[in-house]
Amino acid sequence: MSKQATILIVPGLRDHVSAHWQTLLAAETQNSVTVPPLEREKLNCSARVAALDAAFQRIDGPVILVAHSAGVMIAVQWLKRLNRPIQGALFATPPDFETPMPEGHSSMEALNANGWLPVPRAALPFPCIVAVSRNDPLASFDSVNKMASDWGARVVDLGNVGHLNPASGYGAWPKAHELIAQLKEDCMLQALGT
Repeated sequence: MSKQATILIVPGLRDHVSAHWQTLLAAETQNSVTVPPLEREKLNCSARVAALDAAFQRIDGPVILVAHSAGVMIAVQWLKRLNRPIQGALFATPPDFETPMPEGHSSMEALNANGWLPVPRAALPFPCIVAVSRNDPLASFDSVNKMASDWGARVVDLGNVGHLNPASGYGAWPKAHELIAQLKEDCMLQALGT
């Protein structure tokens, strides 16, 4: 890894929230790019994948994804469809789109109609950390562990952090910096073949 990796931040379906840890992380991280919000077709998976790819195409050099919630689903759909070269990924509290969501969230029918299902489960060819909550209203601990296992990712148990968003009492999330540093180390070790 001769050139420093750019942190490509992939927000979820609610896009940018000023008090969200991803927004704060972007402000604290010099070498970061955030996928911009969509004005229309907010639930359309192909539109989300295209927005992520457009952000990726503007980056020169290695990329590490930092995705939260449905941003994780955007990232795995993007990787399945376009197979872009990524050095690593931090996936925080992915939702389980294959189980009905709570009231106020998209139905499985709407998710299916907009191209989100099935969730890609192929092993990822780069280091990946999945940060899992034990009391996430959008996914059970076991379902996220199964996704992480399918992706070949290392799981980090965050304990009871809800959905790791402002509604769960989270603004800044200092552990993101620690996990990104671990991921960069994993990427370096993989590049050295150890």
